[in-house]
Amino acid sequence: MQAIVRNLIIISMLAPSFAWAADDALVIYSGRSDKFVKPVLKAFTTATGVKTILHAGSSTALLNKLRLEGKRSEADLYMSNDAGNLQKGADMGLFKPMSASIYSGVPQNLRAVDGAWVGLSARARVLVINKTAKDVDFVKSIFDLADPRLKGKLAVTHSGNESYIAGVTVYMEAAGVEKTQKWLEGVKNNIEGKVFNKHSKIVKAVAQGKKSVGLVNHYYIYRYLDKHPDAPIRIVMPDQGKDGMGVAWNVAGAAIARHSGKTKSAEKLLAFLLSDQGQNAFAKVNREYPVRKGIKAAKEIPAAGSFKIADVPMGELGKKRAATLDLIEKVGMP
Repeated sequence: MQAIVRNLIIISMLAPSFAWAADDALVIYSGRSDKFVKPVLKAFTTATGVKTILHAGSSTALLNKLRLEGKRSEADLYMSNDAGNLQKGADMGLFKPMSASIYSGVPQNLRAVDGAWVGLSARARVLVINKTAKDVDFVKSIFDLADPRLKGKLAVTHSGNESYIAGVTVYMEAAGVEKTQKWLEGVKNNIEGKVFNKHSKIVKAVAQGKKSVGLVNHYYIYRYLDKHPDAPIRIVMPDQGKDGMGVAWNVAGAAIARHSGKTKSAEKLLAFLLSDQGQNAFAKVNREYPVRKGIKAAKEIPAAGSFKIADVPMGELGKKRAATLDLIEKVGMP
């Protein structure tokens, strides 16, 4: 894991700056896939006339780039697909506080306490299960993934995936370090050394019967069903009921770069992303959960409020990130 972090730092040092950027354009360091943000940014430019320049990459690598560039950075906004990186950036002093009016409609547990960053859309860590698979009906909890009955039948991403890291942090906070370590050890045994580099590949493997159960972000399941409506897969919202810890939650969000000279335009973009139009775009295009109260999620996904969510504030995903990485490395997750 340490080697991965070192490589990301090297990559960030070599990445080019945006000295050529137009003076009036917002430069965005984005850890989100282009297909997730480009439609919303296009709508923003159409509505306001403010142009944007998108520099996409790993959320972690771009955060390191922002840190290493310091005052030389051309970045105006930093967007991450993970609250952990957002909080780490805030702790390192890489962001400037935004006006309270920007995030006033977002619940406190989905944003930084001091206004350093704000969540824009939320996702749930869920289980995708093949309907025809045998002997998997017992899987109701994340911790069931460590059951030996799933040996060779389980699909997870590599341990460097930001959503994977965030999920482990939630499990540590909600269920304790000891239980989470035993779970990681069981998962490591069940995957037999094979991990996936994309959630979409996990869903596909489960749909094709190559694996029986997968751990993914919820929207990948529905994206696959768009193209394969008859796929024999079902979603399980794990750890429900009185004694369940609830589903691990995470947010994609954004922050204003500390050395940006375009704070007003940056806040205008954040306000747009949190407006009815912006929030509905995330819900429609990505099938993510809007973070603003009163905006409904896409009708085909489980309605917000219909399932239990683990009571772990998003800021903890950054504060406990180092401890999470240490545990993952201790277990030796691939």
